[in-house]
This record gives sequence, C-alpha cells and structure tokens, in this order.
Amino acid sequence: MRLANIEFDGFPLFLAPMEDVSDPPFRALCKQAGCDMMYTEFISVEGLIRDAHKSIQKLDIYDYERPIGIQIFGAEIDSMRRAAEIVEEAQPEVLDINFGCPVKKVVCKMAGAGILKDIPRMVKLTAEIVNATQLPVTVKTRLGWDENSIMISEVAERLQDVGIQALAIHGRTRKQMYKGEADWSHIRRVKENPRIHIPIIGNGDIDSPEKALEYKNRYGVDGIMIGRASIGNPWIFRQIKHYLETGEKLDPPSIEEKCTAVRQHLKHSIEWKGEKLGVLEMRRHYTNYFKGLPLIKTYRSRLVTESDPDRIYAIIDEVEARYSETLSSQYI
Repeated sequence: MRLANIEFDGFPLFLAPMEDVSDPPFRALCKQAGCDMMYTEFISVEGLIRDAHKSIQKLDIYDYERPIGIQIFGAEIDSMRRAAEIVEEAQPEVLDINFGCPVKKVVCKMAGAGILKDIPRMVKLTAEIVNATQLPVTVKTRLGWDENSIMISEVAERLQDVGIQALAIHGRTRKQMYKGEADWSHIRRVKENPRIHIPIIGNGDIDSPEKALEYKNRYGVDGIMIGRASIGNPWIFRQIKHYLETGEKLDPPSIEEKCTAVRQHLKHSIEWKGEKLGVLEMRRHYTNYFKGLPLIKTYRSRLVTESDPDRIYAIIDEVEARYSETLSSQYI
C-alpha cells in the first residue's frame, strides 16, 4: 500500500486517534509492537489557533514514531485553514481531518461526525484544507449520521475528488456511537467502487488476529485501523502481523512483559506531562493492562490512589512478583 509518499511493506496496521489514549507514551509502545502508522489524539483547531497549551502539546511527535499523522477537528473553515498551517510546522507525514468523533460536545459544534449532516460543507472544508497545506491530507469518518443517511460511497468519491490521499472509515453511524456491530459491507462497497483509487482503511471491532485476517480478506481494504482493542494491549499489532504472515497465533504477553510495558508507559507519561499529571492520567490504564488477572482489585486500588512514582513502581514490582509465581498459563 502507498499513502502519498509513504510506502508500506505488506498489509499495514494503523493506530486510531483516541482522545486521552494515543499520546506519545502510548504510541511508543504501539510502535515497538509493530504498528505501521499512528495518529495523534484529535486536536481542536480552536485550541491550536489560540495557543492553548493542551492542544499545542498534542503536536509533539518524535522521529521514532514516523510515519505519523496529526489529526485535527473543527467546523469553521478559516480556523481549520489556520490550524493546518500550524500543523505543517510540526512536520508530520500526514494531516488528518476528524469527521467521525460522535461525542456530543464535538458534534453540537458541527465538528467531528456532526458535519455528516452537511456533506457539501464537509467537502468544501476538506478542499480548503487540501489547498492550504503542502502535507498530504487524509480523512477519518463514519458511514453517515444515522442508518437513513448513509452516503459513504458518494462521500468517498467527493473527498477523493478534492484531493485527499486516503480515507479511513469506521463502520458505524454517529447515532450508533460505539454500540452494536460495525458494518463493513459499506466499506467494501467503497473499496470496490471503480472510481476509487485512494487507499481505503477499515476501522471498527477488530479485536483479534483472526478477525483481522477475516476482514482483510472479506472486505478487501488496503489497511486496518485499530482503536479500542489496543488499549492496555499494544501487543495486538504484533499478534496480528504474525498471524497474517504465518497463520499461527502468538502466545499472549507474559506478566513480566505487561509490567515492563506499564513501567515504560508511566515513565514516559511523567517525562512528557510532568510528575503530577503523568501519574494522574496513567491511572486510567492500569485496569486495561491487568484485565483478567485474578484478585487484581487490591493492587489496582493501590495503583489508582498512589501519587508517588517510586511507590507506584514498587506496586508494579509486587504485581509482577505475585503473578509470576502464582499464575497458571490460562491467566497470562
């Protein structure tokens, strides 16, 4: 697959942009596990043009992450154009536009999936961004606003015609939020459209190597984007790649590997955000990393209430020692 000037070997796997998840500490783990291309958390264009610290910080990218895309969201054409200039200075490989976020506070401003109610405006805004930057522009969107307004085939053509270089499609409508099953049949129709020549990336419900292979073959997409299934499990990229290449399943990560990842995640979180915020925001991740471990609740409670990094590392050491000795292979 080729995306603008980026050439991928084999079938590429992408990390979806996820608010409060796909920051540099987490992206580092996903890259180590074999993710081919990652995206930043989505960034408010209003925050960027007003120099808001949280928005500006999300522009941070590192050479080891490349290729990487910076994703922005907004509704006002002038703000989007100005934000594109700021993103260009950060020198990502790709500028991505979010037309898929279903969260109410975004949608009510006609940003994210909100713009699916006004396709002409969506196309016009995209064209303005394509013309405002030297970066390749990609889009991530959903099937439509609801089941009665699924126009993704037409949308794909129109966005391609104004110059986007790839399209990632989440197989749900905005109305579905994250409920129900993602419908990839619409994604397949986009991919099979003879007018479409840009890469089509499928997104939604890929949570195992077996499903990745099945959907790759059934729907013919050029790549797969993985979001929620990677939270607390960056190894999913390694597992899928190995399965696609060999047809064999890798063993799940050991407790030692999990604890090493948690330590690295915490360390980078503190380095990037500062000790107080780094420790605080890391708390949302422990449950996901240690999901399924028997009697983990006591350790988890301590991890999410402790504020001293040294004590947190000590608790992680306890977890590793405890479960290395007592867990049978069925729990690891």
